[in-house]
Amino acid sequence: MRKVTPLISGTLILTATGLLTRVIGFFYRVYLSRSFGEEGMGIYQLIAPVLALSFSICVAGIQTAISKYVASETTTHNYRSSFQILLCGIGTSIVLSLLFSNLVYQYALPIATNLLLEARCAPLLRIIAISIPFASLHACINGYFYGIKKTAIPAITQLAEQLVRVGSVYYLMYLSMQNGYTLTISCAVVGLVFGEIASMLISLIAIYVRFYHVRTQIVLPVFSEYIDFSKKIISLALPLSANRVVLNLLQSVEAIQIPNCLVKHGLSTSSSLSTYGVLMGMSFPLIFFPSALTNSLAVMLLPTISEAEATGNKTAIRHTITKTLHTCIGLGVVSTCGFLFFGKWLGIFLFSNETAGNYIMTLSFLCPFLYLTTTLNSILHGFGKTKITFCFSILSLGIRLLFVFFAIPLVGIRGYLYGLLLSELIHTLLLRIMVQRIAFS
Repeated sequence: MRKVTPLISGTLILTATGLLTRVIGFFYRVYLSRSFGEEGMGIYQLIAPVLALSFSICVAGIQTAISKYVASETTTHNYRSSFQILLCGIGTSIVLSLLFSNLVYQYALPIATNLLLEARCAPLLRIIAISIPFASLHACINGYFYGIKKTAIPAITQLAEQLVRVGSVYYLMYLSMQNGYTLTISCAVVGLVFGEIASMLISLIAIYVRFYHVRTQIVLPVFSEYIDFSKKIISLALPLSANRVVLNLLQSVEAIQIPNCLVKHGLSTSSSLSTYGVLMGMSFPLIFFPSALTNSLAVMLLPTISEAEATGNKTAIRHTITKTLHTCIGLGVVSTCGFLFFGKWLGIFLFSNETAGNYIMTLSFLCPFLYLTTTLNSILHGFGKTKITFCFSILSLGIRLLFVFFAIPLVGIRGYLYGLLLSELIHTLLLRIMVQRIAFS
């Protein structure tokens, strides 16, 4: 009987859980859109850049560094080193997250008014600020489990986070109806905080169980060891985090300026937020729904490619890349056909919104490129080519921003959709050419 590789088993676990959480999350978004309306969804989507920026600054690079440096545990069984690396990573991330959380909470109104250009986002920002340290802690622990290719724990925490988030919002809505209160979209952000707390608690339990049986080998790092491990983590995490911060800042400009440029096109503030809410809160989640598989592949590809490259196993690298890309292309083509033919019906059936259906049909052509881009980026990261992927991402975002600033005021939201298609096409082609040169030359 052929042995199932960690890449396949890990991908299957993450995909199964990812699909389940996306099903829950998708119908949750349907519920939110019907409860709070298009404009409410638009306001809710505007805080996404702040969350993404907090992850990039506080934990993204650290999570990757933890995954990389603990990966050897599977062969060396050096639990002491893994524990110390994890502890140092968590310590660094928590300090950053507490500072960033305090900054967002204290300056929520200026951020909402001057940066997000929507003062109604201020109370939402104060709520999400509470979730940042919890999210950072469980992301670090997940990084450890990704590194040793034990994907069940991250999968469980992902599912728990979604279930608690959705369940808490449903319960709050139920209580409000029983007592005659009217809740705002802030209710959804409160659910996000509860979800992060739940996933953090499960992560802590899992890591305690993981190290309990080898507790005799575990030694807390002395100050000099803590400094050495922290320097090691930061040296890898800093460029990764810097890249992600720059990308997130540009993505934030994009997200904030779409409603603003729609106003320049002639829409009212309310209509522009509604349009933005339909596109980002309804249509995009459906387009990204099948990417649970490609995202899982991307998570598992980085350590797999890195390990194969370290051993000089080029045959394994080429075989893995070929199979993965074929899977992504097949999924993308099937998704494009499905969304193209059933997009309008899905928009009406799920959201009672014909505009959402039209956007889904237009965005359907993105599917092969979106799914390939995620995987190709992960492959290049496995080869250590983070600078190349960063440059390609900047170019892609630059194209989109040009269409945001110059096309949307002229032709409306269609201008953004055209720019999105063009940027993803160029981005995917550049990544594919680079992978071909590195892996197959």
